[in-house]
Amino acid sequence: MSFERKKVVVLGAGYAGLQTVTKLQKLVSAQDCDITLINKNEYHYESTWLHEASAGTRSYEDCLYPIKNVLNNEKVKFVVAEVTKIDRDAKIVETSNGSFNFDILVVALGFESETFGISGMKEHAFQIENINTARRIANHIEERFAHYANASEKDEKDLAILVGGAGFTGVELLGELVEKIPALCKQYGIDQSKVKITCVEAAPKMLPMFSEDLVKYVVSYLEKRGVEFKIATPIVAANENGFVVKVNEQEEQLYANTVIWAAGVRGSKLMEESFEGVRRGRIVNREDLRIDGYDDIFVIGDCSAVMVGEGENKRPLPTTAQIAMQQGEFTAKAIKQLLAGEKLSKFEYVDRGTVCSLGSHDGVGVVFGKEITGKKAAFMKKLIDTRAIFKIGGAGIAYKKGKF
Repeated sequence: MSFERKKVVVLGAGYAGLQTVTKLQKLVSAQDCDITLINKNEYHYESTWLHEASAGTRSYEDCLYPIKNVLNNEKVKFVVAEVTKIDRDAKIVETSNGSFNFDILVVALGFESETFGISGMKEHAFQIENINTARRIANHIEERFAHYANASEKDEKDLAILVGGAGFTGVELLGELVEKIPALCKQYGIDQSKVKITCVEAAPKMLPMFSEDLVKYVVSYLEKRGVEFKIATPIVAANENGFVVKVNEQEEQLYANTVIWAAGVRGSKLMEESFEGVRRGRIVNREDLRIDGYDDIFVIGDCSAVMVGEGENKRPLPTTAQIAMQQGEFTAKAIKQLLAGEKLSKFEYVDRGTVCSLGSHDGVGVVFGKEITGKKAAFMKKLIDTRAIFKIGGAGIAYKKGKF
């Protein structure tokens, strides 16, 4: 009697996918299953550090490492390819580098920018989507400052930066920008008072996950460093001049030569093409992170919607690296249970807190139910970021790439 090894295919090597594979390769033997990891790049990048690479406060190389460095080659086959189609019934994944059959599939395809249909946003604003877009933003900002410094006729818009969104990403980006701008001004001999950073947010409250006190701290910190906030101000369009916003039912043009959209993400577009009941690239999970009707498919990370609460208060958890990594760990154990024919347990998310950085020396957060600000928050953020690298890549990569 021949024993057919099960084929486990993992799509995406972000926090969720890579955590699944690095954990699973420790839990199973090469005889238990064949593991294939498919990712469009040869490297993993820390997507929670993209705001630093975008502002140019951290070099993009410091935000990534080669995926093969954390894989056990005897247990995992790594394929660099773009996933083009998931046929859930035929159990085949099609990619730019061939087709792959699966017995167990883990979909962890990550996020892309969501512009909510705002006219011109995709064409005229930078999106913080991946390491390449982050590099482009940092290079563009520096080019504008250099252009201003060297131009005989100065264009004040070269020193104007518009940031759409005062959620987590927007605020962390602003924190990095106010740290980077003084260095750029010094480098190019520019009067810093001429630089204009404006943040526009449609919602009546910024950083909804935090208390009024923490939000006040953030606003005060950033305003002191030259950021102007326009809260409860919807952006109706983006164009070659900047944003068009609505103020008291009147449309108004905001001008800048650097325009960054940091207000929304969604799961991969491939989700809608592959599954029913997908909203903004996210599908509702069962309690064990599999999806309805498919006992062999797990969906985790930014493509998943883990529901919490009861009745009318039922809502999906926000997509964060913390949740993605916990899902990855859970999925690895669940696959081992599945291979052994055991009953799967229920995914329980443990919220260890949230810290929002304001540059490298300040921040705000809630950790184990306690509010923290300033240097303590900045330290916690570095600790969280370094721990994330350690949990996936081990001590060697954490030493090289961590923040201590």
